[in-house]
Order: sequence, then structure tokens, then C-alpha cells
Amino acid sequence: MSHDEFRAALSRLAAGVVLVTAQEPPLDPDDPTAPSGEDAGMTATAFLSVSLDPPLVLVSLRAGSRMDDLLAEQPLWAVSVLSESQRHIAGRFAMKGRVSDRLLFEEIPHVRGEVTGAPLVGGALATLECRTEQRVPAGDHTLVIGRVLTTSLPSADGEPLLYFRGRYRQLG
Repeated sequence: MSHDEFRAALSRLAAGVVLVTAQEPPLDPDDPTAPSGEDAGMTATAFLSVSLDPPLVLVSLRAGSRMDDLLAEQPLWAVSVLSESQRHIAGRFAMKGRVSDRLLFEEIPHVRGEVTGAPLVGGALATLECRTEQRVPAGDHTLVIGRVLTTSLPSADGEPLLYFRGRYRQLG
């Protein structure tokens, strides 16, 4: 089986789309006046619920990616479950060679998580703030299991953004 055959087979599995976010730790964590680090965001389709008790979720990150490296040192992160009207957000944070995340966040309505300090996208179907419980190397990815610390339902309206056959889709 080739990589292309494997990718084609799994492209038939519809997946929800989320934005995973975190804030880099301050350069000097011992100095309370040190500025916070930059925000980082990444579109993910490999995100799922793992356990209700305790509340755990899992996200799969490409090994060595910026988010993988950041979550190796920053245990606090967040997830925004994107609605079909937020396709542009998913596309922007999935681009290779994109402009800095700081500029992308400036153009997207968001609030800071009370626990994590990570950006939470305004109008998302749901947001979760998490703390890493476990990191599991898995081939060319890292599976990050996080304990859910807070949840919110910012938008009661809208349908989920889906990813199917290599494109963003909507229900129906």
C-alpha cells in the first residue's frame, strides 16, 4: 500500500475541524513583569473525545511541527470547534508558509481563556481549555491527550465545519 492509497482511503472519513491554540510561555517565567509569549494556532481534524471521567480529549500533531514543539513545553492549550461559517479560519491556520500567527489572530474575533490564556475563537460551536496529561509518539505524529479544564458554548447556532475528501464541507 502506498502513502497515496492510504491517504485516499482515509479521506473518505468525515472529520470535524478545530483550531488548537496555545500561548508561548514568557521568556523569563520567574519574572512576573516579563511579557507573555506569542500566540500559536493550528487547524486540526484529528481531534476526539477520549474519556468522560476524567474528561480527556486527544489531538494528533505532526511530530516536530511548531504546535508539537510548543505543547512539549507549554502544558496549557485550547480548542475551538469551528462552525461551517468559520471555514476561512480553518484555511488560514492550515496554510503552509503563512504569515505570523500574531497577524492572523489580529483579524479573528477571540477572547483569552481564563485558565490557559490561549485564544478562543469567537462564535465557535464550543471551546475547551486543556492541560496535557500525556504525549504519545505515534509514527510521524504525536498524540497529545489533554484533561479538559473548562468548556464553553459560545454559539448556539450553526452547524459544524467538516473535512471530507480533502476539502472543507458542511452538513447536508
